[in-house]
Parts: sequence; structure tokens; C-alpha cells
Amino acid sequence: MDHEHTTLADDLERMLATQSDRRQSLRWLFAGAAALPLIGCGGGSGTTTTASTTTGNGGTTGTGSSGATTGTGSNGSCSVIPEETGGPYPGDGTNSNGSGVANALTLSGIVRSDIRTSVSPGSATAAGIPTTLKLQIVNVGNSCASAAGATVYLWHCDRDGNYSMYATGLTKENYLRGVQEADSSGVVTFTTIFPGCYAGRMPHIHFEVYPSLAKATSAANRVKTSQFTFPMATLNEAYSTTAYASSSRNLSSISYATDNVFSDGVSLQTASVSGDAVNGYVVTLTIGVLL
Repeated sequence: MDHEHTTLADDLERMLATQSDRRQSLRWLFAGAAALPLIGCGGGSGTTTTASTTTGNGGTTGTGSSGATTGTGSNGSCSVIPEETGGPYPGDGTNSNGSGVANALTLSGIVRSDIRTSVSPGSATAAGIPTTLKLQIVNVGNSCASAAGATVYLWHCDRDGNYSMYATGLTKENYLRGVQEADSSGVVTFTTIFPGCYAGRMPHIHFEVYPSLAKATSAANRVKTSQFTFPMATLNEAYSTTAYASSSRNLSSISYATDNVFSDGVSLQTASVSGDAVNGYVVTLTIGVLL
């Protein structure tokens, strides 16, 4: 598939990336782009960054990107993860895929842990390195307590850099998208594959946080939209495999410093990773939000 950014939304996103108030501008842009039909995808290499660490009850220590809100809990301090664009492929009902409104949130079966296979009307399964995502949601406004019941909608591209619901031949598919309600520890778990790297972006996973499962049927109820990424050592290892050859080439031409989302810092957005490309990865991240 051709990964050139050819849509109006993509062009505007790159333009806005150079502005000092990029995140706020992008939120305004994509809030007003609900009717844009968007087909295609996009992706990138970087320098090693240090992931934030967790202590005690899941509070994240360290400093974050500019504009992050910080709270102090009994186990240290944690920060609200930076707000980011949902990009042109959210599938949350806020835009079109060329055939109509793209909304995975209302699909029967979308509340699931294993997101590798599409639910009806799709049937395809995404291939790639098995990956388990464990995300802990903490409420910065409540001394960084675990946010039990908070709900996450998560999506990412496949190993070829394509997004279900939008890419050519995949508009009926919805794999690598799913919704999960946080357990009593504020944790959501997804079984997926390691995402690819497409031209123009560092590898990343998108997500939205909702106050509850009941409210996770409409994007209007989301309280946070953001993205996270991975350590460079993991990216280099994963993309050294034959199935991710195109990702390796794309990664060599981009960096965190030039990425239009992560260029202002990734300390709160770099997950910890264990495992390997043969046996699979376990990815963990603490996500601070205000609920």
C-alpha cells in the first residue's frame, strides 16, 4: 500500500506540528474534521529515551512533556499523560472512512481483550509478533489512586502500517481495535501484535480514556486522547525480523526529535517492555488522567 500522506487532514497535521501550541491546535482541528473521508496511513527511527517508572500504587515518577498536570500521592508524584491527536484513523465515530462514519465503539463484540481478529462485519486476523499490553489507569485528581472502572478504547496499525477501517481493502475490518474496562487495580489488558512503523511517524499506539464502560460508546465522553511508544532497543529488535522489513526501513528515516507528536518529549509515553521478538512482548505503562 502507498503510505504517502495525501489527505487534507494529514497536510494540516504536519503544518500544525510546527506551532508552539501544537496539541491544542490539533484537538481543535480534528474535532472539526468529523466529515472528512480519510483513506491511507502513515510512520519512523529515533534516539533512546527513558521510560517513566512506577512506584507503589502505580504513580508515575519523573517529569513529563510541557503542560502535563502533576499531582502528589502517598507513593510519590504522577502526571497526567499529554493530550495528543487521535490522528486521521480513530474509528470512534468522529470521521468517515469513505464509505460512511467509521465507529468501532458501537460494534457488537468490540469490548474485548484479544484484538487481533476483527469482529463482524470483518473476519480477518492481524499477523505479527504476539504482544500483551498492560495499562494501569490512575486518577491524578485523586492522589493517583487506581481508576477502577475507567475504560480504554485502543487502536493501532498492523505490521504493514495499515489501519483497519480505513486502509484500502480493510474498510470492513476492525482488527487491532478494542475496548476494555479497568479492573479493581485500574488495569486494562489487551492481546495484540507489535505495531509496524509507517513512513513519517515513530511507532505508536493510540488510545482514549473514558470515565466508565457505559460512556465508552460515544467519543464525546472521552476524557483523554493520547499515544504511547516503545524503547528503541525493542523497536530495533522487533523490526529486525523478516516480517517487519518495511518497518525497519521506515524507522531509519525518522526520530523522536522529528516526530510530529513525540518531539516535545516522551518521558510519560514510553512503555516498559519485556520479552523478545521470538516469544512475544509484554508492554506495561502507567497512564495518569483526571477523572
